[in-house]
Amino acid sequence: MKKTKVAVIGFGYIGSVIGSVLADRGHEVIGIEKDSRIVRAINEGHSPFNEPGLEELIKRVKDAGSLKVTEDVSCATGCDVFIITVGTPLDENYGPDLSQISAAAQLIKPYVRDGSLVMLKSTVPPGTTFGIVRPILEETAKVCLAFCPERLAEGRAIQEFLNIPVVVGGIDEKSTETAAEFWRDSLGVEVITTGDAQSAEMVKLADNLWIDLNIALAGELAKLADKMNIDVLEVINAANSLPKGTHNVNILVPSVGVGGYCLTKDPWFVHSMGKRYGLDLKIPRASREVNDSMPDYSAYLIDSILCPHGEARSGKKIAVLGIAFKNNTGDCRFTPTKPVIEKLESLGYILKICDPWTTEHDARLVTNREVSRNIKETLEGADCAAFLAGHREFQELSITELAARLKPQALIFDGRMFFSKQKIREMREAGLRYKGVGR
Repeated sequence: MKKTKVAVIGFGYIGSVIGSVLADRGHEVIGIEKDSRIVRAINEGHSPFNEPGLEELIKRVKDAGSLKVTEDVSCATGCDVFIITVGTPLDENYGPDLSQISAAAQLIKPYVRDGSLVMLKSTVPPGTTFGIVRPILEETAKVCLAFCPERLAEGRAIQEFLNIPVVVGGIDEKSTETAAEFWRDSLGVEVITTGDAQSAEMVKLADNLWIDLNIALAGELAKLADKMNIDVLEVINAANSLPKGTHNVNILVPSVGVGGYCLTKDPWFVHSMGKRYGLDLKIPRASREVNDSMPDYSAYLIDSILCPHGEARSGKKIAVLGIAFKNNTGDCRFTPTKPVIEKLESLGYILKICDPWTTEHDARLVTNREVSRNIKETLEGADCAAFLAGHREFQELSITELAARLKPQALIFDGRMFFSKQKIREMREAGLRYKGVGR
């Protein structure tokens, strides 16, 4: 592999994975990050994010001297490759806020030179690489500029980065091929090239719109299943056995809602693009509205069983298990558990919260309440155990343990655990009640 000096601009959740893996592959990586908390943690050999394998990887590359993270952009001097992974949040009109993209391009402009490879991995609307980043950088040098969508899932980001095909589209043919060669050489993965940067930019949005819409379909089916008193998972599992085209039908599963930095905003990016071209796209808005309704719906399910006739809720205790938006991660960005907690609090329930995966920093994104790591203590004497995440520590709980800790006839609310029929029978035999989303 050709070893080179790589600058990663934005060393957050995705940047830290990309930079650490590239450093482990022998590149000299300079991470440029404005958050001093992240800089300090990584330079001490720790991961600021609870991502499986990341802390060990960071420690290894720090010890090897192949990774440095700093707030000082001048350390990017002499870099051959620049990878931009800064945030692209929604603005107040549900359109893309590209200010961090422009700022990142301005930041590296003094350090690029003719032939430098610049790759944008932040999720952006089509046209951003060519229309915003290119004009800024071309004031300094003629660079190879490409877009490579980030397609990693929390909880298995390192594994996916090393295995999932990389999509590349450049502003010209040379940029596309230079970027493709870098990823083939660095990761040894399949590289899929598109005709231009704009097509590559659309790939991530298409992926996330499909996921969001598919989950919304599952959520609507779950609501209907609740009215009909049938098990939505049985319906989905059977429906997914039907071959269609080159694959089977693939309906995903319902839960308390959709969270994370990408799925909650990317459909709105597509909707905003439609308006720009005079199109009233129905699907992005529909998927967001359905998925945004699921936290309130989940709180309603809990409340309707604990207090079915409008009885007093004061004094009733709910053990909230899991606040991260994704199982076996501590990622709380835009987690749907936050509105569930807020709704239950507004109804007057007493909450005790547990999540063994979240850091103090992540937990504060959700609640100002104490977030415990002690599962058994959280369950003690509760009227309801609300499983809002399906962490492995929760999966290891036995029904006997649940029954011993909770009050008699306590409710097990299944927001993300997808308990088997056998487990549900065991709960009922142990004197517990069960309710899942669509089950």
